Amino acid sequence: MDSQQYSNLKMGEKGAILSIVTYLFLSGMKLLIGILTGSEALYADGLNNSTDIIASIAVLIGLKLSQRPPDSDHGYGHWKSETIASLIASLIMMVVGIQVLLNGFGSMFEGHEEAPDILAAYVGIFSFIIMYLVYRYNKHLAEKINSQSVMAAAKDNLSDAWVSIGTSAGIFGSQLGMPWLDTVTALLVGLLICKTAWDIFREASHHLSDGFDEEKIALYEKSIMELEDVRGVKEIKGRNYGNNEVIDIVIYVNSSLNIQEAHDIATLVEKELTKKFGVYNVHVHVEPYTVD
Repeated sequence: MDSQQYSNLKMGEKGAILSIVTYLFLSGMKLLIGILTGSEALYADGLNNSTDIIASIAVLIGLKLSQRPPDSDHGYGHWKSETIASLIASLIMMVVGIQVLLNGFGSMFEGHEEAPDILAAYVGIFSFIIMYLVYRYNKHLAEKINSQSVMAAAKDNLSDAWVSIGTSAGIFGSQLGMPWLDTVTALLVGLLICKTAWDIFREASHHLSDGFDEEKIALYEKSIMELEDVRGVKEIKGRNYGNNEVIDIVIYVNSSLNIQEAHDIATLVEKELTKKFGVYNVHVHVEPYTVD
């Protein structure tokens, strides 16, 4: 299984690289045209894409580091490198999002009333088309290799596509005699950056602190209890190593079984979770079941 996991991580790099190249192009274009056309919303969108460059680089670095095999001081491998990189990226994104909000509020108090050039709106529409295509590619790749990080990148691509549409709408609105709408849109972009950063931070910190989906735990326990020779589940816990799930479980088996028979049941439990649910590793401890 390890070879397949490492192969998937390698394939995931393609999605990260595509995102980096796309964001480099779009952020540079938006920042330049945002300045030239006087569009605060487009400029804020450009800053948003610049943070996405950082996030995508972090994902790429994490994917590369995660491919390192276990060594003397990383006996479980380097799977969590990707999660750590995401955590760092989220903090950087939050700083940029707050800066966009501060700039937007400053513009409101300055009373800027001139509508930006219509070119800025067309740039937003063009960006939407590009980002939607990148989203489709990364979504397909994430589903193919079963990668949470690439899927998260795909969702970020989609949110950026909608941000670009919102930016264009704000600019078009300013052309209709509502120049303040451009600034309001910039504030909304800032809020979206902060929200995306918070979502990434929350998920990454949850994984790093060994948090696990309670619904999955219940599902796994139910599936194990359906095995014929399992008399009960005393304890089941889960944690994540990057995109890999590791489950620790204590089961009850008939106390009259010998060691080999109990071991065979433990192996069945392992296969149930790895084959049926794609769990990366399962540790099973067996205890005797007795009727009082």
